[in-house]
Amino acid sequence: MTNTPTAELAAAQACLRLLHTARAALSGPSPAAAATLLAGPIAEADEALRRAGLTGNEAELLNRIYDLEPDRPDLRPGPAPASSPSSIPSVP
Repeated sequence: MTNTPTAELAAAQACLRLLHTARAALSGPSPAAAATLLAGPIAEADEALRRAGLTGNEAELLNRIYDLEPDRPDLRPGPAPASSPSSIPSVP
């Protein structure tokens, strides 16, 4: 994990909890009840985003979420890695 400030980390964690809750609620036997089940996690995520100053800044929020998984590749925009000719298999 990178040096993500505590408020941003809390916001990313709240959004992940919301995502997991939404998946569970929508895949359950009564997807119509999802709104009731999601009200608390949505409020928690909204408040955590507000405290972290990430409201309306989806790109920065996603960066914080990616920071939560240390084995996940860095998907943020940046220079493309140079391909090495030796990494391309030769065709006989």
